[in-house]
Amino acid sequence: MYKVFVGDKPIILTTKIEQETYFKNYLLDTVNIGKVIKELNKTPLEEVRLIHKNKDKLLKKFLKTLPNVVAGGGKVYNENNDILFIYRNDKWDLPKGKVEGNETIEKTAIREVSEETGVSGLEITKPLDTTYHIFKRNGKYKIKITYWFEMKTSFNGNLYGQEEEGITEVKWLNKNQTEKALMNSYSNIKLLI
Repeated sequence: MYKVFVGDKPIILTTKIEQETYFKNYLLDTVNIGKVIKELNKTPLEEVRLIHKNKDKLLKKFLKTLPNVVAGGGKVYNENNDILFIYRNDKWDLPKGKVEGNETIEKTAIREVSEETGVSGLEITKPLDTTYHIFKRNGKYKIKITYWFEMKTSFNGNLYGQEEEGITEVKWLNKNQTEKALMNSYSNIKLLI
């Protein structure tokens, strides 16, 4: 099963058909993805489930419904075990961004974290879950596929947000601050934390 978010509402990719209650079922092979996005955005519906009989083809088939944007990002820890957050579009988020040229996804993640926050000396410690969300740019919907990595750093210099990316704050947040920030964050980020 996969979750693809439209705002904070999920599209669940699954092989199971269940009785509809707070959600609707659609067959992945015949779904009108534009209609599904509109329903999630404009109705009280809590989620949509897209069903396909072959679990190995679920994600691949779904990703063909819209153009894809591939990104890399980091859940970065400092020596105090605080997590690095950015504040953009009135929400707390983790730093991430699109792949450029032929760089590896690991290089993308490190470059983007550094560009968006000013943090250097980043070292990937392990891969995390990949997240999926649908967004609209220039009137067209796209699926952002973000490959996340846990990282560590001993950096203790000044943090600065990448202004051209709309980042207004960059902070190291401890456990309590992280819990508070997650109340004003994205569903994908909550899954990673």
